[in-house]
Amino acid sequence: MDLKELLCHILSVFEKLEIPYFVTGSLASMFYGEPRFTNDADIVADIKEHHIAEFAAFFSPNEFYLDEMMISNAIIRKHQFNIIHPATGLKIDVYIYKKDSFDKSRFDRRKKIHLSEDITAYIASPEDVIIMKMIFYKEGGSEKHLRDIASMLKISSEDIDRAYIAKWAELLNIADIWEIIKKRTG
Repeated sequence: MDLKELLCHILSVFEKLEIPYFVTGSLASMFYGEPRFTNDADIVADIKEHHIAEFAAFFSPNEFYLDEMMISNAIIRKHQFNIIHPATGLKIDVYIYKKDSFDKSRFDRRKKIHLSEDITAYIASPEDVIIMKMIFYKEGGSEKHLRDIASMLKISSEDIDRAYIAKWAELLNIADIWEIIKKRTG
């Protein structure tokens, strides 16, 4: 199994169970920017308690690591859980939809696109990917987030609503990071 197959599998599960979702993180930044290596995918999903058993049934314990209690705790805490394919080391991080104003905006702005010839999926807007990468940079300081943002601004610049980013950067207390990025990218 490769990342594309794993992504196809989980997206089909979301579709079958009618769970709203969108792809974000490095896969989304690569869609809007330059490709780079990754062995994981980030997805935001509106999974509810009543979905857990049926959702987990799509991931055989012989092939995947998925803990139903971890899903339940993630739903309660509005956090995340993982689906791991141990044979390959591939991982999907599923972030629970928080229903705060920023997550609502991200769901409203998601786009249905063709990630490849055979994968159609909802994906976060480029602005929302940039905002989340700034948040992750603030939390952990990894330069990969800034490189991803620079790549997106370079390749998709004409399609990016900088006023939207500035608004949310201010509201989410990351305006200083947005200023640094603007200076670096011109």
